[in-house]
Amino acid sequence: MPTSPTTTMINYQITTNGRDYPLTSDQLAALDLVPTGHRQWNLLHEGKNFAITLRDIDLAAKTVALTINGREHDLALSDEVDLLVQKLGFSTVENTKSKDAIAPMPGLVLDVMIAEGDTVEAGKPLLILEAMKMENVLKSEGDGTVKSIKVTKGEAVEKRQLLIEIE
Repeated sequence: MPTSPTTTMINYQITTNGRDYPLTSDQLAALDLVPTGHRQWNLLHEGKNFAITLRDIDLAAKTVALTINGREHDLALSDEVDLLVQKLGFSTVENTKSKDAIAPMPGLVLDVMIAEGDTVEAGKPLLILEAMKMENVLKSEGDGTVKSIKVTKGEAVEKRQLLIEIE
């Protein structure tokens, strides 16, 4: 009897408003998502149309802020590794945070929003990095003073490259 090829399903979880929504890679691939503009998409799901706008994304924290049909949603994304780590009671995030801004992915520096010597607080926008056709605002993870800026506007950067040194 012939066997059919098996597909590996990677499990994901989307968390919003304290509720968890499981999602498989097959379900994710089946989404009918059509770009309609800068940071905007239409999603057709089960006969319903959803207008989606990306407000913010933090790849390091795996969070996404969306507006869906006029309502704001903040989502936390988890993959199989995150789910396993949670199940085992560990944390994937290190307890110590670096104040330095480090590129979470390869990209292009669109704008540097601070200068050397500036005082920054946690959450202050530092620079805009374009990656995968999306603009990502990198923010300070702690309070400090900008010691040095290692990149310039228009420069291509690599993943984990030091962008801004903060002391």
